[in-house]
Amino acid sequence: MYRPFASGVPDSRPFLDVESTIRGLSQDYSTAFNTGNYDQVAGLFSSDGLFMTPQREVAHGTKAIERLLRQYGEAGYQDLRLETVRVDYSTDMAVEMGRYTIVIRRENGATIADEGTFMHAWRRFGAWLMIGACWSSSVPAMPQQLSA
Repeated sequence: MYRPFASGVPDSRPFLDVESTIRGLSQDYSTAFNTGNYDQVAGLFSSDGLFMTPQREVAHGTKAIERLLRQYGEAGYQDLRLETVRVDYSTDMAVEMGRYTIVIRRENGATIADEGTFMHAWRRFGAWLMIGACWSSSVPAMPQQLSA
């Protein structure tokens, strides 16, 4: 007869709550971005984290990530919403995949809605921190969006 591994810990699955933790951190990400707290968003990344965005060079490290996020905010990006679709994990690594929507407000007051998919790579350093993040729009790029 099969017997599961016995442990002195009440629940021997130490990462049982990984998915809900990652989902919560992503909600913290969108809340901080939407309130202009770009330093808090950057604080969700490891010190050598990568932020890869369309038509831009990779931002490497928390200061560069904060600076890039600020540029997006100043360019009119607002009302970011992240919906986690899937979290896969093993020990100290997790990959989160999902969908996003965001509104881009232009200088003339017009708004453009963008939506697409995202992927976040997380690593547990005591706390879960992003080591990489990227997104891909599902909306065909317009010439004025490419320079944002």
